[in-house]
Amino acid sequence: MNGGSTAVWPGKPYPLGASWDGEGVNFALFSEHAEKVELCLIDGRGRRETARIPMRWQTDQVWHCYLPEARPGQLYGYRVYGPYDPENGHRFNPNKLLLDPYAKDICGHVRWNDALFGYTIGDPGMDLLPDPRNSIHGVPKSRVIDTSFTWGDDRPLSTPWHDTVIYELHVKGFTIRHPDVPSPYRGTYAGLATEPVIEYLKGLGVTAVELMPVHTFISDDHLVKKGLSNYWGYNSIGYFAPHAAYSATGEVNEFKTMVKRLHSNGIEVILDVVYNHTAEGNHLGPTLCFRGIDNKAYYRMVADNPRYYMDYTGCGNTLNMMHPRVLQLITDSLRYWVQEMHVDGFRFDLAPTLAREEHAVDRYGAFLDIIHQDPILSQVKLIAEPWDLGEGGYQIGNFPVGWTEWNARYRDTLRAYWKGEGSIIGELAYRITGSSDLYAQSGRRPYASINFVTCHDGFTLQDLVSYNNKHNSQNQEDNRDGENHNLSWNMGVEGPSVRNLHLIHARYQQKRNFLTTLLFSQGVPMLLAGDEIGRTQNGNNNAYCQDNELSWVDWDIDRHDREFQEFVSKVIAIRTQHQVFHRRHFFQGRRIKGANVKDISWLRPDGEEMTDQEWDTFYARCLGLLLHGDAIEEQDERGRAIHDDTFLLLLNAHSQTIPFRMPQHVGIARWGVVIDTCFADGERPDRRTFNTGQSYPLEARSLTLLKLMKRAR
Repeated sequence: MNGGSTAVWPGKPYPLGASWDGEGVNFALFSEHAEKVELCLIDGRGRRETARIPMRWQTDQVWHCYLPEARPGQLYGYRVYGPYDPENGHRFNPNKLLLDPYAKDICGHVRWNDALFGYTIGDPGMDLLPDPRNSIHGVPKSRVIDTSFTWGDDRPLSTPWHDTVIYELHVKGFTIRHPDVPSPYRGTYAGLATEPVIEYLKGLGVTAVELMPVHTFISDDHLVKKGLSNYWGYNSIGYFAPHAAYSATGEVNEFKTMVKRLHSNGIEVILDVVYNHTAEGNHLGPTLCFRGIDNKAYYRMVADNPRYYMDYTGCGNTLNMMHPRVLQLITDSLRYWVQEMHVDGFRFDLAPTLAREEHAVDRYGAFLDIIHQDPILSQVKLIAEPWDLGEGGYQIGNFPVGWTEWNARYRDTLRAYWKGEGSIIGELAYRITGSSDLYAQSGRRPYASINFVTCHDGFTLQDLVSYNNKHNSQNQEDNRDGENHNLSWNMGVEGPSVRNLHLIHARYQQKRNFLTTLLFSQGVPMLLAGDEIGRTQNGNNNAYCQDNELSWVDWDIDRHDREFQEFVSKVIAIRTQHQVFHRRHFFQGRRIKGANVKDISWLRPDGEEMTDQEWDTFYARCLGLLLHGDAIEEQDERGRAIHDDTFLLLLNAHSQTIPFRMPQHVGIARWGVVIDTCFADGERPDRRTFNTGQSYPLEARSLTLLKLMKRAR
C-alpha cells in the first residue's frame, strides 16, 4: 500500500484542511513537532486504506500536498510520525489513524477498543509504552466535501440584542417525538426545518434558537459500557463538521438548509460551542486527533511534568490557547460557521478557560482581543458561560464590551425569591432591571445579561417546582452527580401529583411567576425548550447521558400544559410590543427632563416609594415597579424618541394575600390588569380596572402587571 499510483503535487499550506477547488483537493495539516506525515486515503466503506501518501512538502510547520484526482466524498485520515515520549509531552504514534482537525465532514462513530489508545493498556507504567495496533477500524473518518450551496438572498438577521428572545434546544431531543414531523426527519437538522416546528417557534414568539453542541462529538467509553451516551454533546472532536448523527441525509448541506429556513422565518441560529477541551480526555484517553498530531502544541501541559495536562474544565484536558495555531484553529472554526454555515452567534462553554494566559483569566488575553478586532466575529452574537473549574474561574460580569453572559446570579435570585426567602428584594431589584451592578461600570448595556431560570444543566421548570432533591439514579453514579444546591421547592410533595388539584394549580402558578418575571425583566430572556409545555426529567438535574424519553421533549400534552404554552406566548408578545420591558439603557431612577417623572419607581404595598432602609428587611417579600413609558429617553434607528405605555409590575412571594394600593399619578388614574399569574390565561375574570388609591388584592405567591389607562373621571 503506497501512493505510487496516485498523482501527488506539492499543493499549498493554506487553507488548512481538505479543500476542493473544482479540479482536485489540497490537503494541509499543521504539526510543529512531527518528523513525518502520511495522508491516508480510505475506501468508501471506511474499512481499509487504499493509499498512504507521504506529505513531503512542509511550509511553516504545515505539511501539505495536492491530489488532482481526488474528489468530494473521499474519506481520509492522517498518520503522524515523531517521538513517543509522554514525559516530555510527545505522544506520536503512526499506528493510530487521526482525524483532520479541519475536517468539514466526519463519517462513522467511535467503536471502542484498546487499539484506540496510543499507549499499551496494561503496561505497568500506564502510558509510557506506545501501542502497536492499527486503530483504523475504530475511529471515524474525515471526508472531503464540496462547500457550495445556493444561499440566495439569505443574510444575517442581525436582530438587536434588546429585541432578542432565546430558546435553548437540543437538535435531537426537540423533534424526535414530534408527531407532526415526518418520521425520517425526527431528531435531525431537517426536522428543525419542517413547517410544524418553525410555526411553533414563531407562534411562541422566540427570535433565536440556541442549539446545544452540534460540532462532531463522541460518547466516552465509560458511558458506552453502561449503556449510556453523551447526549448533551459537550465532548467535541471536530470543530468544523456538523454532528452526523443529527443528519437525516448524511449531507452537510442539510444543516445549511435548516439555517436558511429558520432565517427566512425570522429566527436566528446560535451555536453552543466547546473550545475549552476535546474528547481525547486526560493522559489516559484515546488518540483520535489532536493528541496524535501534536500533543505538545494543542494541549496545556503541567509545567514541570508535561506527561499530564492542565485541567481547567473538569474534562481531563485544556486546549492550549497560548499557541498561535490553536488560536487559529478556533477562530478559523468560528469564521467558517459564520461565513459558510451562516450562523448568527455563539455561546462559549466554560469561556474563562479560553481567556486564560499563563494561568489566570485575562479579559485582555489573546483570544478575547482577536474576537474583538475581527471584522466578522465581532459582529455576531457572543455569549459567555462566565465560569470554569479553575482557580479564579468565576468571572461573571468581567467579560469585555461586545460580550453577553449567562447570568447565574439572575437564576439563583429568582429561584430564591419565589421560593420565599427573605432579605433578597434588593438583589432581586438589580437582577430584574438588567444587573447594572455587574455590567454598567464596564460600559455594557442591560442586554449584556442573558437571563434564565432554567437551562439544559439542572432542573427543568416543571421539576423546579416539583422536587426538593435531585433524582439522578438513572445516571448510574449513585446520585452523586449533579448540583445539590438547586433552590427548588416541591411545594409540599416530592415529585408529580395527579390527584391534588390544589397542588397542581399552585405549581402552574409558580411556573407562571418564574417565566413572567423572566420575560418582564431587562436583559435578554432565555427559555429552555419544553418548559412551556411541562417537560420533566423526573427530578434528574444532570441528564447529560440520557438519550431517551427522559430528556426528549414530549409533545403529548394535556389541557393544562396547552394553556400554559398559550400563556407564555402571550407574555412574550407583551414583552415584544413594549419597549419599556427591553430597554437599551439602564434605568436612572431620577426625574427625566420633559416628562417630570422617574423612569422607574420602587413601591411598597401602601403605594409609596421604598426607603433605603426597607431594602434589607428580612420580612419584605412584596414590591412594585412603576415603569414610566414617557421616560424611556431612547431613540429608534431613525432618531425618533421612543414612548411607551406606563406599567405597574407587582410581585408577592409572601404566603398571604397583600392589598397593594395603586400609586398616585397626575390626576386620578385608572389601572387595567394585563397579567395576573393567579389565573391560567393570565386574565382576571372579575374586576379588571382599579383607580388610584384603591387596593389590588395581590394574591400569595403571584405577580400582576397593570397598565395605566385613560384618566378616570
